[in-house]
Amino acid sequence: MQTSRPHGSDAVIAEISAGLLASNAHTSPKYLYDGLGSKLFEAICELPEYYPTRTEAGIFAAHGEDMARDIGTGTSLIDLGAGNCAKAASLFPLLRPAQYVPVDISRDFLIDSVTRLQQRFPQIDMTPLGLDFSSGFALPDSVRQRRRLFFYPGSSIGNFSPEQAKVFLRGLHANAGDDGGLLIGVDLVKDGAVLDAAYDDAIGVTAAFNLNMLRHVNHLIGADFDVRQWRHHAFFNAAQSRIEMHLEARDVLTVRWPGGERRFARGERIHTEDSYKYTRQSFVGLLEQAGFATNRVWTDAANWFAVIHARAIPN
Repeated sequence: MQTSRPHGSDAVIAEISAGLLASNAHTSPKYLYDGLGSKLFEAICELPEYYPTRTEAGIFAAHGEDMARDIGTGTSLIDLGAGNCAKAASLFPLLRPAQYVPVDISRDFLIDSVTRLQQRFPQIDMTPLGLDFSSGFALPDSVRQRRRLFFYPGSSIGNFSPEQAKVFLRGLHANAGDDGGLLIGVDLVKDGAVLDAAYDDAIGVTAAFNLNMLRHVNHLIGADFDVRQWRHHAFFNAAQSRIEMHLEARDVLTVRWPGGERRFARGERIHTEDSYKYTRQSFVGLLEQAGFATNRVWTDAANWFAVIHARAIPN
């Protein structure tokens, strides 16, 4: 394959290149989510093996009214990693936010989702933000200052290491204001076989999702990855309490891009994503270190997943 013209910014090209050239090659999980990647993740959420989405949805269905009483109405609901906005939209009748601010790195996909959603809920002011929030961000003036509620469902906080998560949560605290808060989904520690199946499904949708990142990287940095030369590999690392996703070279190969190249041995991997799993106590402790006080914790009957409402403690 020949390299092509890069379409990413200089910062994106530098970040991806540095990861590919590291001693243990890696990429950020945010690059899993281009337009096709976002659609593939939607499909993953429908798989029988992928319990987080339906388990979290069950918690919202069983305890949504209780959450609304705890949180109150009229918030500015800031939906991090909003995707198709479906999770937040399911809570609109209960939370009745004054403003909805969906944030997602896949801007075109987000705008399409918000356009459809605005037709269903014309009474809610909607302000979509297409940006990468993983390394911190400042909210624009178009986002109301009062009663900000960050909504971070789906256990996406697990993509950060615990230390990175603490820094990220502190950033949310800095943007929350004196009367703001957080409603967050957290995947809890459970049997490793359940976790392995959730990230390596029988029909290969998760594999397609992971492999699609190579196509996205080709577009961003002008690389010549051949998806057929790689395989998906995922497993639960019990010592680190995390799922790891990798892409593994099927044979010896060389990947080239403008200004760089790397030779991969057969079986060598690119580490594409982590998903850390917490106990209820360990995550509440993390929230406290980041400046939040936990108001309520809701779980499913099997204690596989938790939804937590926390308020920002004023500095």
